[in-house]
Amino acid sequence: MSFYTSLSGLQASQSEMSTISHNLANVATNGFKKSRTEFADVIASSVSLNPAQQVGSGTVVKANRQQFGQGNLIQSANSLDLAVSGDGFFVVKPEVGGAKVNFTRNGGFFVDSSRYVVDSQGGHLQVYPVDGSGAVVATGIDSATSLQLPATSGVAVPTKNVTMSLNLNANASIPTAKSFDRFDPSSYNQSAQTTVYDTAGNAMTLTNYFVRETTPQTATDSSTWKVYSFVGDKQLTSKGADSVTLTFNSSGAITDPVTQIPYDEFTTAGATAPQQFGFQFGVDTTQLSQPFNVTDRGQDGKPVGQIQGVSIDETGLVKASFSNGDTQALGQVMLANFSNPEGLRQLGSSYWQSTGVSGEAKLGAAGANGFGNLMSGTIERSNVDITEELVNLIAAQRDFQANAKALDTASQISQTIFNIRT
Repeated sequence: MSFYTSLSGLQASQSEMSTISHNLANVATNGFKKSRTEFADVIASSVSLNPAQQVGSGTVVKANRQQFGQGNLIQSANSLDLAVSGDGFFVVKPEVGGAKVNFTRNGGFFVDSSRYVVDSQGGHLQVYPVDGSGAVVATGIDSATSLQLPATSGVAVPTKNVTMSLNLNANASIPTAKSFDRFDPSSYNQSAQTTVYDTAGNAMTLTNYFVRETTPQTATDSSTWKVYSFVGDKQLTSKGADSVTLTFNSSGAITDPVTQIPYDEFTTAGATAPQQFGFQFGVDTTQLSQPFNVTDRGQDGKPVGQIQGVSIDETGLVKASFSNGDTQALGQVMLANFSNPEGLRQLGSSYWQSTGVSGEAKLGAAGANGFGNLMSGTIERSNVDITEELVNLIAAQRDFQANAKALDTASQISQTIFNIRT
């Protein structure tokens, strides 16, 4: 009988050492939760046996119980690295729109080729749908959506109005070149550039070239400048003319044109439709004895916004920012908790599944009652303490040696009995 008692002790110690080895092997696994082997004694008894004479029959592994203590939190530069400080699990789905749901504490997420936010196993992070203000519009696992980052935002608005205010140097001389050539700097005095947008939202450069045409002969004379305009390589015309004349009085104030200059319709390479816009020189456009200077410029076009970044606040609200200044709420990170997390089934890769022992998942958001806080740019490491596990490993080894010694002693006793001669 003592053979089997010692054997149960050996098997139990071996199970404990296997559990400790598994913990140590995952000391660097993000989101990993260690386990602890728990034992129970085995007693064989009957109603007729005197309780004072009962002898135990060994031990048995009662459970390898998971320990869901908080792991160390490490900061990172990735805003999609998430950690729950407190209770809660991230909800992920292996397939977009699939029914299977897994839970994890490993918040190392990134964007895949389809712009979905996934973990290293390809699990899609689940979020609650929100409206434009960021308010949750639907709850429950059936309402969850896989977080996907949009590539663009907004609708392209072609430029229709351009404004500019500047000062032209009153001391500038008439260019020596007889005719204007934008590739010949000696044929114009100054140039200014403004970014405008075509019908598809593509950025184009509007360049205005300023050419001194006349200079005042007396103190009361006015002076004139010609303005040649190009969008890319396309020269603009106004009422068929290839240039516009600016007139300044003797005080340096602009007198003509004081209204918007209507450019004729034009089409640039890559544009989806013809375009037309007006150009307005501001009332503070001057001709003074000061260096050429553009004091103000503006236009009313708008490109399609390209995604530039994503942020997640402490409540789990995901917002994307775009190059055109737009911001868009994409969803709120869904968290799950369980009445008995130790009853979750381990799947590997820091994944768990709910069971009847764990109870059904209780869904919510970060900071709500029963859920921890969400931290962006942070990763939760394993909760394994190397020192503690090594001490436990030494103790488990001693237990194994003691049971082996008890087995050896029982063997020697048996051998002695076998050697008794009559």
